[in-house]
Amino acid sequence: MLYRVLFALVFASALLVTPRGALAHPAPFSFLDIVIRQDVIDVTLVLHVVDVAHDLGIEPADRLLDPAEAARIRDRVVALIQSRLQIRTDVTRAFEWLELQPLPDRHAVVLRFRIVGPRPGVLRIQTHMFPYDPVHQTFINIYEDSELRQQMIFNAESGEYTYYTGSTQGALAVMHTFIPAGIHHILIGPDHILFLIGLLLLGGTWGALIKIVTAFTIGHSITLSLAALSIVMPPPRIIEPAIALSIVFVGTDNLVRGSGRDLRAWAALVFGLVHGFGFANVLREFGLPAEALGWSLFSFNFGVEIGQLAVVVLVASSLGLIRRYSTSAGSRVAWAGSIVVIAAGAYWFVERVFFPAGA
Repeated sequence: MLYRVLFALVFASALLVTPRGALAHPAPFSFLDIVIRQDVIDVTLVLHVVDVAHDLGIEPADRLLDPAEAARIRDRVVALIQSRLQIRTDVTRAFEWLELQPLPDRHAVVLRFRIVGPRPGVLRIQTHMFPYDPVHQTFINIYEDSELRQQMIFNAESGEYTYYTGSTQGALAVMHTFIPAGIHHILIGPDHILFLIGLLLLGGTWGALIKIVTAFTIGHSITLSLAALSIVMPPPRIIEPAIALSIVFVGTDNLVRGSGRDLRAWAALVFGLVHGFGFANVLREFGLPAEALGWSLFSFNFGVEIGQLAVVVLVASSLGLIRRYSTSAGSRVAWAGSIVVIAAGAYWFVERVFFPAGA
């Protein structure tokens, strides 16, 4: 297993560079194996005796390598671990703490426990096993039955990690997380919303508007997928100003096109490619689970479409009502709205080029 190789390499390095008198704790690591089965999650936790002895006030640490001593302090170790290791699932489950046994060849003890219940859709893991040691790390392997699915390393700076299982429950958990994230992003993204509004200001039949929105969807879906899969990843310092320019273009096109050819669908497709990279930047910050890549990508994009559809229906319906009330009023709204779109896009462009966030 990979963690055994890592353990051996780090241990050997410690032997080479550490003075003989400091070899009492050559390996500041813990190892956690999580095996997800149909009706139970089996967990194996390997802890160095120096760490356990330090936090429980046991001297010498080698006392823990005696099976009788390990059995005697088992409840104290369980209490210690319960405060420092969190493994949560999508439903409340019972923990069954099993035996604590010494591993003399590794100068460690192993604690086993089980989490009883049907195969979960999601696991949330958080641990900082031994805070007294700032360099302590916990190597974690997650298995589904006999297949190794995920590996990670936790340290003092690590936050909570979410793992989605390869099951129907896992897919539903991904959708439950990423669809709302997509909706939330489109609704709080004023640049994306203003771009859509700019495309809708001149109105048209519902068929024409659906064509425009579909083109935008195709464009941003392509680049969202490419960027999320790390195939093409333009930097935000290029994408964010380009999004602002797309808004300026749409507003300007509304003012100068007159009765000429309607190019909004083509503009939506082309600039949708740019906006997709913007969506991908948010998705990468949110965290894309490798074990559920397809579902998370689909779900986030689907959420974006739901939010986008809500904006389109609201804006297009409102503009349609104004035009039915007065054609001239509809034209004035379209003209004034286009000016606002251009001004906002120009402001964002200057801000993102000359005053970028974090600069």
